[in-house]
Amino acid sequence: MAAVYRASADVHRDVPPWVRRQLLALDAARYGDRGLSARIAAVPVEGVDAEPWRVLWSTGARSDPHFRMNPSGHTGGVDAVVTTFSDGRHVVVTGSKDRTVRVRDLETGRPVGGPMSDLNGRVWAVATATVDGRPYIITASDWAVRAWDLATRQQTGELPGISGEVWCLGTAVVQGRPCALAGDDDVSVRVWDLASGEQVGELTGHDGFLMAVDTLVIDDRPHAVGCMSGGTVWQWDLTTGQPVGEPLTGHDGEAWAVATAVVGGRAHAITAGHDATVRVWDLVVGREVGRLVGHEGTVSAVVTAVIGGELRVVTGGSDGTVCLWEPAAGRRIGRELVFPAPVHALTVTPEGSLVVGFGGDVAALSLHADPGSM
Repeated sequence: MAAVYRASADVHRDVPPWVRRQLLALDAARYGDRGLSARIAAVPVEGVDAEPWRVLWSTGARSDPHFRMNPSGHTGGVDAVVTTFSDGRHVVVTGSKDRTVRVRDLETGRPVGGPMSDLNGRVWAVATATVDGRPYIITASDWAVRAWDLATRQQTGELPGISGEVWCLGTAVVQGRPCALAGDDDVSVRVWDLASGEQVGELTGHDGFLMAVDTLVIDDRPHAVGCMSGGTVWQWDLTTGQPVGEPLTGHDGEAWAVATAVVGGRAHAITAGHDATVRVWDLVVGREVGRLVGHEGTVSAVVTAVIGGELRVVTGGSDGTVCLWEPAAGRRIGRELVFPAPVHALTVTPEGSLVVGFGGDVAALSLHADPGSM
């Protein structure tokens, strides 16, 4: 218990009791004591409801020399988190600055097999795809985009044309083919057929480097939405590679994250970045229709998900917090989740579990109460 208290004492020493409750419950899980984590989360705090998020498990990079935390395996910061199915189980896949990709069981947090090493450099982004019925992992790193067969952990190929750092990537089905798309610092954004490993297209019209990308289907056609280095937001038709509409402007500085969703029957993009804002764009009319403000510092991760039957936006930032938003109303729902390190990656599973990469660690949480009570 003393080790749990000391783990994040520098963070929780001067914060309100409800934040201390969150951090102590997280750190108990980082030491592998789920029972203690649950008991801490259940401690009453005057004037504050019980925590709606329950910590399933967490890794821990820092530990008391007398007690061992649940090791993360990573020796660098976690910059990418995705989930997928492999061998009948739901798994968490993480990419790190330490040049490795690691896989954990979503339910238990235990490692599944050994790491996949990307010797070219830091792993900035990870995406999933199904190729010939098999789960694939696509990694973006310094000087390379690679495809891996998740079941065998074997690299199936390095996608051609990359000549610089790759900070993001996306996947989509284009004319019936599973494809990946990414750009490097030569401005090009390439599209590859994952089955053949060949480049089959290129996105055009833009300037600047691709900093973040997500894909969606509009009118039965695959589209991509990307944030460029100058802060503009572009949309492309992936079948033709041509831009759709005019670039969207408004961010003050670089936009580091993008997600897409259908809001009120219309395609929307949600972007976030250096200016500490999260902006909501109607892709049909091509303009900003909302702004989510609450983080202090860069917002580096954003995803959309259906939680409790409602569309939600989840964001994570350099301030070490994760926030839940109602995009239609433009408001934050409940209290933020607080972590002892910056949050650079997160995702939400279809079942509503939240997976967060903070510092060099990863935590999985499940929702067990009304999120409005946060």
